[in-house]
Amino acid sequence: MLKNDEGEKINSTTFKSLVESLRYMTCTRPNILYGVGLVTRFMETPTMTHFKALKRILRYIKGTIDFGLFYGYSNSFDLVSYSDSDWAGDMKIERAL
Repeated sequence: MLKNDEGEKINSTTFKSLVESLRYMTCTRPNILYGVGLVTRFMETPTMTHFKALKRILRYIKGTIDFGLFYGYSNSFDLVSYSDSDWAGDMKIERAL
């Protein structure tokens, strides 16, 4: 994507609205942060190429609707984390250890 793409110009208000919604969503979906950051660069004069990139992010979100972070309320101050302690069953790493 180029900033001065010679493609068909689109409505920048609609484009900005969608990008801002996606930027808000990055609080719970950090996996889209890089892609949203890229399309943010083209908010002033978006073209159809930029809009297609934005639609691709939206399709990704639709396909991964159950992913994300959940910030719940609790009176407990325990820090709980999870890790892949067996390195996804990688036999090469087990042999090296």
